Amino acid sequence: MKALFSLRAVLTPAILALLLAACGGAPPAAKKKEAEKPPEPVTGLKAFFLMYSSARTWAADLTPLSCTSMGLKEVASGEGKYPVWTCTFVSDTRRQSKTFMYAVVSADGGINKGIFGRNEENYSGPRGNTAPFPMQALKKDTDEAYKTALAHKDAVAYVAKNPDKPVFFLLEKTKELQNPAWRVVWGTSVSMSNFSIYIDASTGDYVKTMR
Repeated sequence: MKALFSLRAVLTPAILALLLAACGGAPPAAKKKEAEKPPEPVTGLKAFFLMYSSARTWAADLTPLSCTSMGLKEVASGEGKYPVWTCTFVSDTRRQSKTFMYAVVSADGGINKGIFGRNEENYSGPRGNTAPFPMQALKKDTDEAYKTALAHKDAVAYVAKNPDKPVFFLLEKTKELQNPAWRVVWGTSVSMSNFSIYIDASTGDYVKTMR
């Protein structure tokens, strides 16, 4: 009897293996883990609404004041998409402004992947030429604004003469503007730029050229 049980113990796994092979039921090979996709730049509105949702925990009555793009050597930018965006919101009840940053990757200079709240400052109302604006006015994204700006005759002539000039975006509402606008800036900063175009963030229309 012991010999019979021992024989069954040996044959059973072999028989099962043969049956599985005959029926095409061999256990599938383990799937290889998919490689993680490299980080990609995002449009201004996508980054804005991600930060807006996070900023609501800071103040329920927050209102957007500005939003700007930032390039990184680690992730290519282009056509209205950037790896880093910073947006500033204001709260009348808190009498403060707070800046948030969204980044698709961590990098030098204190940039961390994800959404992070930055500095808070006292805020008693509009200062200078810019003012807060209702978020409902934001309907057009930066990729569309870039195409509109680039197609304008002023930009066509400027880019032809300055093909390697870097570009960044600034969202703002000035006293002269009916709606907030995406300012497409050629240069490394507003103060160092000699050319930029305003695109209405509500309608997507060309507004004006700054030189």
